[in-house]
Amino acid sequence: MEPILELESARLLLRQWRDEDLPDFAAMCADPQVMRYFPATLSRLESASLIGRIRGHFAEHGYGLWALQRKDSGQFIGFTGLGVVGFDAPFTPATEIGWRLAREHWGLGYASEAAWTALRCGFDRLPLKEVVAFTTQTNLPSEKVMQAIGMHHDPENDFDHPRLDVDHPLRRHVLYRISREQWLQTLHG
Repeated sequence: MEPILELESARLLLRQWRDEDLPDFAAMCADPQVMRYFPATLSRLESASLIGRIRGHFAEHGYGLWALQRKDSGQFIGFTGLGVVGFDAPFTPATEIGWRLAREHWGLGYASEAAWTALRCGFDRLPLKEVVAFTTQTNLPSEKVMQAIGMHHDPENDFDHPRLDVDHPLRRHVLYRISREQWLQTLHG
């Protein structure tokens, strides 16, 4: 499959990563507020390594986490995209949708807009039958994005994240799902 290198929404460009994205990305991943629902902030080296893994996912699967750029300013603001879930759980194998935005771009609808664009790609251009999303049970802002793009909470499949220690406060995760059929129903009301 030919890699999907770029997507567009009304206000955003979802594009391939550039080397010049690293300073802004590293600053975002070092922000304790941005990373409050993750086990730890990331160093510049860890952020660079994450970009490398994202690029590897694109090379292997033809899609991944696109860098987000505002059309009006050209500014890098975070990422949104699709990825193969990298751990075993009752709902895997699966493709997840995810996002992370720099704090100054919160509350403007960018996460939902970009996530909807990525979801549309997953069902229009990729042969995906379902997309999942998950987050720690305290991350209500991400749950609101999941709901805004038509995903439904699947409480029977909420889970303890296998990469977090048993006593870690972020270990319990909620699972959301949307099938191609549900997405089509959302489109056509």
